[in-house]
Amino acid sequence: MNVWILYGEDIESSVDLAFEVRRMIAEAPKMGINIEVIRPQEFDLLISDEHKDSILVNGQHKKLPDFVLPYLSENDRNFFSFAVIRQLRQQGVPVFNPEQTIEKVGDKLHTHQILARAGLPTPTTLLAKFPVDLKLVEETVGFPVVVKTRLGSNGSGVFLIEHQNAFSDLMNLIEETNPNIQLIFQKFISFSKGRDLRLFVVDGHVVAAMERRAKEGDFKANYSKGGSVQLFEPDAEAIDLAIRTSEILNIDVSGVDLLFSEEGYTICEANTFPGFKGLEQATGENIPRTIFEAMQRRLGISAQKEVLNTGDIDIPAQVVSTN
Repeated sequence: MNVWILYGEDIESSVDLAFEVRRMIAEAPKMGINIEVIRPQEFDLLISDEHKDSILVNGQHKKLPDFVLPYLSENDRNFFSFAVIRQLRQQGVPVFNPEQTIEKVGDKLHTHQILARAGLPTPTTLLAKFPVDLKLVEETVGFPVVVKTRLGSNGSGVFLIEHQNAFSDLMNLIEETNPNIQLIFQKFISFSKGRDLRLFVVDGHVVAAMERRAKEGDFKANYSKGGSVQLFEPDAEAIDLAIRTSEILNIDVSGVDLLFSEEGYTICEANTFPGFKGLEQATGENIPRTIFEAMQRRLGISAQKEVLNTGDIDIPAQVVSTN
């Protein structure tokens, strides 16, 4: 099986998702998988009556892979990358996850609209416009309030505002400096303060789960923001919510974050590019292998035994990175 990973950053760096890409590269040869990391900006898309749709990489025609895994950093989640993924799909290459899903789930408001319409539990959410109506926020969402940028990931652009005065000061500052920013306000689930759950879903199955706890003095439990992680055995309700969230949003590989509530759980958000460094640490689950096995099932390929180098037997798989 030949797999392309679409990733635009330096895989040897400490930037978001570089660790996950390195893990993919490390595990692929053990399963006899050829893997290639290609930057979205290395592609050209050719569309003509003669050639139909063609994919060029660094100006050259290239044999298409069996599967594509977009693992896009925030900087690469744009029209060009989505066009590349769309064209690959139109040429018959299966993708975990498709561009429509990436774009939809990247919009936090749209995500909550879809989940609420499906009857799944989500925090009360308000889309704001400037000048912000303080009374409306107080009556519909209440204080403390969670302020989020509509687009963002890994806990960036998320703030907890405890009181009305601090909220007014922040809104005045934003209105003066960046009035075009799109913010959403969410009800603060105090029962879950400083902790949440991350369930990792691959092709409709929860494969691992962990509880995350924020560092002292913070309310965001993201591992990338310094939170701690531990193994969590999800109950039937948590598993059902994670699977239904992934199905409704059409996410093949997802990280679904749940908040604890007095009634059970509520859905904080879903991710199409979930990091799994903390998850592997907490659970011992081999996430790249799980993803590759799901790809093989989609293609009707029996899972291959781990490739071992013993004596005269040496069957390494090719690993190429164009970074």
